[in-house]
Amino acid sequence: MAPTPSTSERLQVMQAVEEGWQAFCRAPWPFVLFTLLTGALNVGFQALGNLSALPEANQPALAVLVLTAIAGTVGQVLVNLWGTIGLIRGAWTALEGGRPSWATFSRWDGSAAGRLFLRQLLFGVILLVIVLVGLLLTLGLGQLQPWLAVLPAIATFAVLIYLSVGQAFLPWVALLEGPTAVATLQRGRAVVDPQWWWVVLLGLVQGAILLIGALLCGVGLLAAAPLVLCVATAAYRQLFGREDRTGLLN
Repeated sequence: MAPTPSTSERLQVMQAVEEGWQAFCRAPWPFVLFTLLTGALNVGFQALGNLSALPEANQPALAVLVLTAIAGTVGQVLVNLWGTIGLIRGAWTALEGGRPSWATFSRWDGSAAGRLFLRQLLFGVILLVIVLVGLLLTLGLGQLQPWLAVLPAIATFAVLIYLSVGQAFLPWVALLEGPTAVATLQRGRAVVDPQWWWVVLLGLVQGAILLIGALLCGVGLLAAAPLVLCVATAAYRQLFGREDRTGLLN
């Protein structure tokens, strides 16, 4: 693996926003339409998996409910993987000065999807373990003194925030660098830690963009969501480098 880019200079948040905006403007309609398609598919699979929420008189048999729940969950996972890969590929292409086409977004890459899924799964398991440990400590100390229960709750929350920021670029590392699952998490922490507060600022800016999109009757999210991803991709390129080591774009 190539050496980590120098982090002696801070992350240029506004430069990432400017570059992300320019990338989005190179192909706004493919970005928006692909986001719309993946969002619609997600809603459809979510509805399929929630047939148990129907009135009891209209519910299908139990076996059908189980099958639809499984199909809905699997469908949402696959759509999310496909959408993330497509948008990152499109953002990277646009940041390189190209004009991503529909095929750039829609092409399925099973190897990339597997890498992304396993690394996100590992990170999710780690977060779940931390939450469970924090919950047990909170309940245990709460039995001794109620005020003691606050301490592990605060500590757990702080650890979750720290780890979430440290893995803000996990999808990009998994897709574009391709190390093992554990090495992906280590790579993210090693690069982000020196820039931790600037990555927090980046997250706040991204949240503001999404909020503005949501306030525009929700329709603005169709543009805000891919724009935020373009901004994050530009920030990733600042911190991790501009090399596609896995051939994601090929």
